[in-house]
Amino acid sequence: MPEKKSFLPLMVDLHGRKVVIFGGGSVGERKAELFSEYAGTMVISRNFSQRLKELYKQKSVTLIQMDAGSLSDNEIKELVDGAFLVIPATSNRQINDRITSVARSLNILTNQVDTIGEVTIPAVIRRGDLVIGISTTGSSPAFSRYVRQKIEKVITSEYEQMIILQNDIRTYLKEHVEDQKRRRSILWKVLEDAIVWKDISDSYEKGYNRAYDIVQEQINKKD
Repeated sequence: MPEKKSFLPLMVDLHGRKVVIFGGGSVGERKAELFSEYAGTMVISRNFSQRLKELYKQKSVTLIQMDAGSLSDNEIKELVDGAFLVIPATSNRQINDRITSVARSLNILTNQVDTIGEVTIPAVIRRGDLVIGISTTGSSPAFSRYVRQKIEKVITSEYEQMIILQNDIRTYLKEHVEDQKRRRSILWKVLEDAIVWKDISDSYEKGYNRAYDIVQEQINKKD
């Protein structure tokens, strides 16, 4: 029977972390484009796609020209030393499996591209501080993308502005409302107000002014 997987979605801070990708083709390129925004990213391959070369020129990734298939286990260990995540993305399943085995022997997480490994990469929607990850735990990447496209139509740019607004109002309430439950109730009043959402789509200032009026009304309201 296949090994049972038990995935827990997490948000991980990759600042200062090292990600090592084996394979310079289209899959390695896609992984490098994603991870180079968050972590120090190194790609090891005999050849590199044009996009990877562009990322190298932009100093977004480090490129190491080596044949992954000819590397010994010790050489692989040296290359992945200190890595947070290793991604075997060559076109050879046996090479990928060997890289995975070496990484696991060092207790380094792996994201396997030709099977369901320890780490799966979700389809991501980002609206400022709002981050949504969608995953089928590797069963159907195409379906993850489909769901992402559906959600993107609902989670519009106003959500990014609302997070900023909620944080600003929350800061204000901490200074003027002592009771935590009451602060939470007022924040919900702002969130559920259709006019705030409409106004914030026009401008942040307009949305804030409407939210401020709600806050003052609630603060002055007698129980």
